[in-house]
Parts: sequence; structure tokens; C-alpha cells
Amino acid sequence: MSLKSARTATFVQVLEETAMRSGEAKRLHWTDIDSEKHLLRLDEPEKGSDPRIWKVTAKLIAMLNNLPRKAESLGQRPPEHFESDLHQCQKEPRNQTAEPKLLGITFHTFRHWKATMLYHQTRDPYYVKDFLGHKSLSSTEIYINIERTMFEPTGDEFTVKVAEKAEEIKTLLETGFEYVCQKGSLIFQRKHK
Repeated sequence: MSLKSARTATFVQVLEETAMRSGEAKRLHWTDIDSEKHLLRLDEPEKGSDPRIWKVTAKLIAMLNNLPRKAESLGQRPPEHFESDLHQCQKEPRNQTAEPKLLGITFHTFRHWKATMLYHQTRDPYYVKDFLGHKSLSSTEIYINIERTMFEPTGDEFTVKVAEKAEEIKTLLETGFEYVCQKGSLIFQRKHK
């Protein structure tokens, strides 16, 4: 893999794992990376957002550590170079025939995807708000709406389970069941088929 490709792949991985804006990722300093603890810190957010810190994967840390550290920041190249690399990749014949929707992907798409999936996994708008650095929950509501549209159940058919013991209840909740009601010591839960 060429150095240019490695930088672009690393840059995209940063965006995918952290949901940073591309301008924030371009300004990351090498001192913002804690390789030992697998942490990435953002002290200079855009749009008045809050500073943030993320636990990242070993894969991302390895990718970052494999890049040369000739400049002070990760975005050693002018911002337009990262974007032209992405457009060049999108326009490769194998990518156009495999998935035409690739042409619509921008660096900001990674932020939207990560936020939507985080809300889908956690159902915690405050967690997503903090993850993105939003000052207000109203900025995060767009991802709640996207998630509801994407994952809206298609029918009214449910699988229903009844649990009595705490461990059974916990297991059902962890696998996507929702609390419906309680009758005596029985807890009724359901999830869409």
C-alpha cells in the first residue's frame, strides 16, 4: 500500500470510529494519540462542539503508528488532497460497478452513519450527544429520526417471552426484547419478528 493510500485509509478509519468532522481529524496532533491506552483526544473541535476523547481499536492505533510523523498533525496533507483521494477511489471502475452509491459518500457520511448506529445500539440520546460533542440534544435528534426510519419494524408480529428470574430478564433485554408488563412475578417481554 502506498503512503498516500495508507494515510487516506487511516484518515477514514479515524472518521469511522470517532465520528469526528473531517476538519477535526485533519488537525489531530500526534500528541493527541495515546497508543498504550488506545485513546484519541480532540482538544480543538469545530462548530463550538465540546472537546472529546474516544477509546479506539488496536487496528486504528496500529494504522496511526505506521504513518511517518514528519509533521505535527495527522492531516499532513492539504485538506483537498484527502477529498481528492476519496473521489479517486469512488471513481475506480471496480467500485462503480460494485456499488453506485459509493459516489454519494463524503467524509461527513461517516459521522452520520456512526451517530445513527450508536443510537440504534444504545438508545441513549445523551450518550450520542456527548460522543458527537453536541452542545444541545436538539442537534442529536436528527440521528434518532434517521434510526427510527431505517430500523422501523415492518409488521406488527412479535415474539413474546415470559421471564421470572433476574438473569432471564437480563438475557432477554440484551437480545432486544422490550418490557411489556408484569403479572405477579412474571415479566412479559416482546420484540418484533
